[in-house]
Amino acid sequence: MTSVVIGLFLITSLILVSVTYVYLYRGKARYSNFGEYLSKGWPIFSPLNCLLYMFTQSRARHPIINLDKFHELDDIQKNWETIKEEVTHLYKNGYFEQTKKPDSQASYDIGFRTFFKYGWSKFYIKWYGYTHDSAKTLCPNTVRILEQIPSVNGAMFTVLPAGGQLTRHLDPIACSLRYHLGLDTPGSDDCFINIDEVPYSWGDGKALLFDETYLHFAKNDSDHCRLILMCDVERPMNFIGRFINFCFKGLMRLTVVPNIEGDKRGFANIMFSGLAPVNQKMKALKQTNIKIYKLIKHTINLTLILLGFAALAGLLQLLYTLITTLAA
Repeated sequence: MTSVVIGLFLITSLILVSVTYVYLYRGKARYSNFGEYLSKGWPIFSPLNCLLYMFTQSRARHPIINLDKFHELDDIQKNWETIKEEVTHLYKNGYFEQTKKPDSQASYDIGFRTFFKYGWSKFYIKWYGYTHDSAKTLCPNTVRILEQIPSVNGAMFTVLPAGGQLTRHLDPIACSLRYHLGLDTPGSDDCFINIDEVPYSWGDGKALLFDETYLHFAKNDSDHCRLILMCDVERPMNFIGRFINFCFKGLMRLTVVPNIEGDKRGFANIMFSGLAPVNQKMKALKQTNIKIYKLIKHTINLTLILLGFAALAGLLQLLYTLITTLAA
């Protein structure tokens, strides 16, 4: 009983300390208020993320990371022109538009669903253990290049059109770092990403590696679209960090999204598409009865948060038990 009480105390302390750290101290960019943190900061993942930060190797403990310390990624940049040929073909033949059509399976992307609103779209190449059949057919050279680099967990081509933007956000799960390779870009400061208050402008053949769990946003104020290769790269960590990451990557495997018919669908994509009629009814209710809409929305969100923290507590208790067993 004593060990259970100690475990629960440590888990509660970890949750409180992690949420406080991320909200008040992580990075230079600050949330405008606690409400923004709740809606965009994904506090439910903060405890496990903070453990990953703790066990991350020193070379990756920065918002923008020095690529000279990640030579395993060099071959991606060296082959940027070959990769560009394939993304240009995809763009010209309308594949990016297909993946965001409201009636397509590709549009039910729980991880990137909010990005479509401002023009952004994507074409998956691989995602946490699955290489898309459509990518094998339509961009085989890119698939071949990435298959030679084990640290690439996921990859996609993304387009940000002229006038497009991604509002300030952060990615919820810290299992990977984010890699960008410019393929067809405006090459000017009018098209940029701002990572923890530091701006970066894409250029053809230029590469960027950063920690996407810092607040960031992107804008394309030029008259030219921005096409890049975006990869999720394994976060370098010690043994304990890799154990936690194994659980996180298992969660990410559920979020596989197809490009076109014939690609594999993850559980989250199937569930998200199944809930689409409910989502449409909620949107209609928002227009006709905002009070009832907010009551239902907040009830659902609170339930999901409680279930999420319950699952998190269970995982942390398992981790605590494992550590104490090994230390005994």
